[in-house]
Amino acid sequence: MFRSALICLCLFLLAPPVARSEDTDLGRIFSEAGVTGTIVIAPLHEGEAFVHDERRSSRKFPVASTFKILNTLIALEEGAIADGDTFTWDGVAREVPGWNGDQTLDSAFRLSCVWCYQALARRVGAAKYQRYLAATGYGELSAPFDETAFWLDGSLRISAAGQIEFLKAVHRRSLPFGSAAYETLRRIMRVEQTPRHGLWAKTGWAARGDPGIGWYVGYVETARGTWFFALNLDIRNPGDLPLRQKIAREALRAKGIIH
Repeated sequence: MFRSALICLCLFLLAPPVARSEDTDLGRIFSEAGVTGTIVIAPLHEGEAFVHDERRSSRKFPVASTFKILNTLIALEEGAIADGDTFTWDGVAREVPGWNGDQTLDSAFRLSCVWCYQALARRVGAAKYQRYLAATGYGELSAPFDETAFWLDGSLRISAAGQIEFLKAVHRRSLPFGSAAYETLRRIMRVEQTPRHGLWAKTGWAARGDPGIGWYVGYVETARGTWFFALNLDIRNPGDLPLRQKIAREALRAKGIIH
């Protein structure tokens, strides 16, 4: 399966790039929020992609909890966890109150439960992570790395543009994972379902830098097609965190993708 994934990756790299345009409406949303960042909004198939700050959209930042999308697929494929399994809390009080208790895979993903995914990382192991990262073409990993912290400490980095291409591959199911893993991820990644659209997404916060980096990445399915988005922005303090979803939603509304 790894060989097939590498062939798919090569075919993608040979494909013509999607046209992009610097979008003044998107730039205005960031300006009004008073933050520095980028967003890319791109269709699944051919068509124009919209971007604010194209230079930043190609710059790699720590992946933070957006890696839980790929990490979930890896853990399920490797049998590190099965859908319906429970993470048993060790009784250690942690900084996020919601983490202090037993977790399901659904809640661990939704709450970005660090100790849960670190438990999975120990079961998967560094060697398999390296293989999967190579097979999926995901981000850039510095070596050596800590298998329980590489997505948190800046060892693994990706650009907003890279997030878009990864999410497209997840949606197409062209990566080396079975259908059961994809179906479970799709269920736990869904944020909302309305009569007009469905939204699948994941937040991230790389808090160790100054400024920190906030992420919101995902895709929207509508009757008119599927659109992918990847936003990152500078986080000056925790009060900026809600801006990740707020700006992304405003950007999607500005392009008429959601209402």
